[in-house]
Amino acid sequence: MPQSSQSSQSSQNSQDPQPRNRASRVRRLLRGPRPEAVPVLVGRACALVGLLDIAAGVFPRFRHSRMHALAEVLPGALGPFTAALSLSAGVLLLLLAHGLKRGKRRAWRAAVALLPAGAVAQFAYRHSLAGAALSVVLLWAVLHHRDQFAALPDPRSRWRALANFVLMGAGSLALGLVVVSAHPGRMVGDPSLADRLTHVLYGLFGFEGPVDYRGTTSWTVAFSLGALGLLTAVTTIYLAFRPEHPAARLTEEDEERLRALLARHGGRDSLGHFALRRDKAVVFSPSGKAAVTYRVVSGVMLASGDPIGDVEAWPGAIERFMDEARAHSWTPAVMGCSETGGQVWTRETGLDALELGDEAVVDVGDFSLAGRAMRNVRQMVKRIERAGYETRVRRVRDLGEAELDRIRRAADDWRGTDTERGFSMALGRLGDPADGDCLVATAHRADAEPGPYGDLKAVLHFVPWGADGVSLDLMRRDRAADPGMNELLIVAALQAAPRLGIERVSLNFAMFRSALARGEKIGAGPVLRAWRGLLVFLSRWFQIESLYKFNAKFQPRWEPRFVVYRASADLPRIGFAALQAEGFVTLSALLPRFLRRHAGTPRPCAHRVPERDVRAA
Repeated sequence: MPQSSQSSQSSQNSQDPQPRNRASRVRRLLRGPRPEAVPVLVGRACALVGLLDIAAGVFPRFRHSRMHALAEVLPGALGPFTAALSLSAGVLLLLLAHGLKRGKRRAWRAAVALLPAGAVAQFAYRHSLAGAALSVVLLWAVLHHRDQFAALPDPRSRWRALANFVLMGAGSLALGLVVVSAHPGRMVGDPSLADRLTHVLYGLFGFEGPVDYRGTTSWTVAFSLGALGLLTAVTTIYLAFRPEHPAARLTEEDEERLRALLARHGGRDSLGHFALRRDKAVVFSPSGKAAVTYRVVSGVMLASGDPIGDVEAWPGAIERFMDEARAHSWTPAVMGCSETGGQVWTRETGLDALELGDEAVVDVGDFSLAGRAMRNVRQMVKRIERAGYETRVRRVRDLGEAELDRIRRAADDWRGTDTERGFSMALGRLGDPADGDCLVATAHRADAEPGPYGDLKAVLHFVPWGADGVSLDLMRRDRAADPGMNELLIVAALQAAPRLGIERVSLNFAMFRSALARGEKIGAGPVLRAWRGLLVFLSRWFQIESLYKFNAKFQPRWEPRFVVYRASADLPRIGFAALQAEGFVTLSALLPRFLRRHAGTPRPCAHRVPERDVRAA
């Protein structure tokens, strides 16, 4: 096909993606259930059987209840050994359920090894042919659909062993308390809650506790608690000593290829330069003219911004991205793509898009401090300048190594949170020699008492947005400095932009900006007002309203940004993964402070707007 025909067809598809989306949905309906339905059903069945196994092992009268008929064909609990075996099998099946739902090969192998053992236990201990037959039938079904369980392992580190120990330990403690309390008719006396907890703790380590029972119940409880403690120890040891599958990182070759694409096409997306974070992985289109960068967090494959490179080659890079997600059974998602990017993603993959918020972009040629709308910013800037502050706006390559090191250390020290935050709109470093085109705006006060960083009082860092733009990366200031440092430096950067050849400046991203703006207007309905009220309440922790109001001071134009997702049921999981990627939820928060700096993946200087910076402004 001639090149002009291809371009015409691509343009037509970009303008009208709906017919193609409808056709793809019809084809999916005609094909019937997706292949992933089989792993999901198997995982749910394992979870149900696991819960019934736990119930059979914990409650001595369970088999005489209305569930008797179903319990007879499931792993049972007759005597101390079978109670412990039932409890252990139930816990293991619950642990395997999530991996089976995602079609993980390792979970399938574990299930194949566990089901025959369950069948042998059914026949040897309970003499239940029905229970053994059920295990065999389920084993046959798992083997018959083995091609549905081919997903590769997730990135992992040995820190997962610590998480397993904490979660399994808490779960074993809670379940052990149920086991101890499930035999009130056989219990000697009336032990207190403290005695029961002590008995659980002793039992998890294989020792007898202060609670006594009549008959063989004491042995049943002891074996059950010992099994829980053994499972916690074995799974933790396994996770600690198994081979690591570290998360992919950008190689030097990948970074060079991405920089070449940005040099040609970097002016299209203000978030393009953030693709150079070195804690991201990348997939390229077959032609090498486009790429998608991503990070895997809790089984979610998170891309950020639009694909890098030639728009005509985006579909090839998106297809590689989706192939990688299918190979590992990851949940695909895109955070913060533009409207054009959202159209291409939804057209090529059948995914859906939801508006996430708006990016504030200031056109330098239209910016001025004059006028009533800019009065508050103008007065604040004049007041700070009269207090003796001065500003400097320079490229990173024009800074000396000593000054750059001082700025880097100050930015790290002034961070408002224990953990570094940022992913989709943060570069993750400051002052790297490869980032010489980045822009640094600093505020100084020579007549103030010298601090650990001299007269330096605030720092803004911008990354390139093509040849004629910059995008705000981080904002840091000395907490002892006067309020308004961020406004001062943004105005200084906008005023210095013409001599640096900069025509547009991207500021912060404001989540749900349109809802906040419409909800405060006259005539807003009760639903919109309630939604705005919820956003204002959440702003106490996530700076939703404060970012919107801060950005609005500079009279920007608003560019919508979207999240792309597979199904509505995936949104909570994607949201939690995004909070982890941005640094709002971290495993290191569970550790003592002296261990936190060694936990997880370190991220040097990285967030566009750290905690409390905007409020302090």
